[in-house]
Amino acid sequence: MTAHPSVERVRAHATEHGLEVDVRRYPAGTHTAEDAARAIGCDVAQIVKSLVFLASGEVVIVLVSGADRVDEAKVAAALGVPIVRRATAKEARDRTGFVVGGIPPFGHSAAATVLIDEALLAHDTVWAAAGLPDAVFPISPEHLVRATQARTADLRL
Repeated sequence: MTAHPSVERVRAHATEHGLEVDVRRYPAGTHTAEDAARAIGCDVAQIVKSLVFLASGEVVIVLVSGADRVDEAKVAAALGVPIVRRATAKEARDRTGFVVGGIPPFGHSAAATVLIDEALLAHDTVWAAAGLPDAVFPISPEHLVRATQARTADLRL
């Protein structure tokens, strides 16, 4: 059976970075961090939220634990810009090629700066969206940083 094109984009990006991702689908959905943790059977802190922000018109993907909220001032400081804002659902879809609830940390339709909150690095395995609201994959934080070329920072409220 052929996978959905969104999932294939995630897999292709992983392969380009020397990784193989084990995408798992959950029919009940993994749209929110809480939904994903419940479906997977892990702690919500192990869920990677891939949030889309705009900084001076440029796309920034912020990876943060499902248990945490993002401090926009810290994101702006990490980027060296005066202000950032969350992208709307339409902007996120248009700029990444993925719908909210299924935005993966990599494989976006256009290049983006990626920041990862340091709290995610405390886990052996984290779970990220795989391009659809019901698809996720496990990955080590080290591999996540490598595949996204993310900069690490304290980004939590």
